[in-house]
Formats: sequence, structure tokens, C-alpha cells
Amino acid sequence: MIRTRTARRIAAAAAFGGGGVGLLTGALAAVLYTEAKIARRTVGEPDGEPPTADGVYGDLPGDLIRLAVIGDSSAAGLGVADPMRTPGALLACGLAAVAERPVHLTNVAKSGAQSGDLERQVTLALAAEPDVAMIMVGANDVTHQVRPADSVRRLEQATRRLIASGCEVVVGTCPDLGTIEPIAQPLRYLARQWSRSLAAAQTIAVVEAGGRTVSIGALLGPEFAARPGDLFGPDRFHPSEEGYSTAAMALLPSVCAALDLWPLDEERPDSFRGEGVLPVAVAAVEAVEEGGTEVAGTQVAGSERGPRGRWALLRHRRRQRIPAPTPGQGAPGEEQPADGDSPAAGPDEERAEAARTGRVS
Repeated sequence: MIRTRTARRIAAAAAFGGGGVGLLTGALAAVLYTEAKIARRTVGEPDGEPPTADGVYGDLPGDLIRLAVIGDSSAAGLGVADPMRTPGALLACGLAAVAERPVHLTNVAKSGAQSGDLERQVTLALAAEPDVAMIMVGANDVTHQVRPADSVRRLEQATRRLIASGCEVVVGTCPDLGTIEPIAQPLRYLARQWSRSLAAAQTIAVVEAGGRTVSIGALLGPEFAARPGDLFGPDRFHPSEEGYSTAAMALLPSVCAALDLWPLDEERPDSFRGEGVLPVAVAAVEAVEEGGTEVAGTQVAGSERGPRGRWALLRHRRRQRIPAPTPGQGAPGEEQPADGDSPAAGPDEERAEAARTGRVS
């Protein structure tokens, strides 16, 4: 279990400068370096590039909603052959079904990207004038031992830049790298602790910057550990099609809520589900412990801050199964609607049917 003060220290170092959590030295570092080389050799090099999924989703009336996807290979969808099964395409289909409007997807995520590439990607994304951006980054920072404070600072800067342009931001926090099969102990334990601490610090920084986060690591961790053959791709490092769908299910409600498109009756926090208002650092650590948890800024008695920092609303949004789009339908990469099975993202049968057909009856 990570501690609140660890996440807060990383976030503070990102904001004000400083080391945060330092790198390892000595004999343990040598052991971990050797294990990391073995793990990389076992995983091997990624096969090819992620499929291009850019285009318009949803043969629907109304103004376009512009969605940008930013980050690393998990955001790009490395490992799947069908562009309609990438996280961006799944989110675009689901968002179109909920909003009953077409969605234009621009995916600038790049395989192998670290947080240092966010500035370049944000510049590309802003050219499309997005209404909402989904960011997934952090895993490569952990594997390349980027200082957590530096990683968090770059993510916060990217978030602030997007929000300043009028774009809403949803960040899928760093995945739990302790679930990666080729990683041996003690490297696996360290990777888990490091990635979970980074995820919590990412939440603090993103919420402070005006965005919201969804915990990815804790969501996929137990499921990956129990069913690695289903949720990991062939390289046993990147998610499979089902793994990407699981992540998209968790992210879609928050992307919709960021645009005020989620049903109002589900916006009220439910204390019986463990939802409520907490200091952001406390909420960040709790989010890491339970997958699919959303953390967003809020106010208490008209104030954004309390004695322990920024107020945050912790939510466990209900996820629904996202059926795989029908192969061969749609035209990702072209400026035209992409029909096909879309995520069943709405709370009722009408939205489910719209998601399946890409049309409103």
C-alpha cells in the first residue's frame, strides 16, 4: 500500500522542484538492471505500429464533438489489428452514442512515448481544436526510471495547456506494472510500488490543474493477474483487445461527464458506494486501491480548498460492457462517419441500441 505522504511529496516536488522519489543505487540497482534487461528480452520489440483510427464516428446529426487521444502505446492501441478496437475508437463510438452526435477522433499517441513527449503531442492535438482529451502516460517513465517529479510535472503542464485552450482533460493514470509476467522479483514489487505512487501523484497534479483522473492500474491489475492470457496481448506486456476494452469501459463515463453528457441522476455521489468528498491526496491514494475510480475537483461551502489542500470528489462510476465493433464497418482515417457496433454506454435500452448501430432510432 502506498502512503498519502509519498504521493503528496512527488506532486509537491513536481510543482516546486526537488527530487521526489530518488533512483536506486548500489547492489540492488545492479540486480534490478539485470532483471529489467531479461524482461525486455522476453517481451521483445513491439511488432509494427498501432492502427490508425482517426476519423468521424457516428452517423448522427448535430455538431461534431472533437476527441483527442494523447500518450503512449496503451493510448495508441498497440497490439490490436483492427483500428475499431483501439481505445480511441471505442471511446469515440461510445461518446457518439451517449451524446447522439458525431465524434471526430484525433489520436496523436505514440508507442514508447514518455511524459517528455507530451508537449509535442499536445501541440499536435490542439491543431484539431479538441473539446476533450484523454491522456494515458507513465508506464514508460517507470521502466526508464524517469524521476517521478519530472514525469508528474510534464503531465500537469500538458493538462494546464489543454484546459487553457478550452479542452476538458481526462487522464488514465499509470497502470500497475506489477502485473507484467516477464518481470521477476524484486523488480516486480518495485515496479508495482513505483507505478502506484506515480499514479497517485498524477491524480493530485491533474486535479490541481483542473482535470480529472481515472485509475487504470488497480482496475486491470487483479484481472490481468487472474487472466493474463485474455487481457494481455501476445507480448505479455501490452493489453489485448479485451484489455483495451476494459480500460475504455472505465474511461468512457468520465469522458462523457467531463462534457456534461452523463445522466444527472448518476452525478450525485453515493455514500453507500464509497463515493464522497476528500482532500485530493487522500482521494488519490484511495483511487489507486480500487480500479476505475474517478477523482475530480469540487467545492465545499463554495471553497475549492480546505485545511488539507484541494477538495476532490471520488466517484466509482458504473461501467457497462463495450461490445466489439463489427469488423469491416467504418472508415477510420477518413473524414466520414464510421458505423458499426459502438459501446453500450448509456443507462437505458435506447442508448444501448444507439451504441450498437451508431444511429439514433
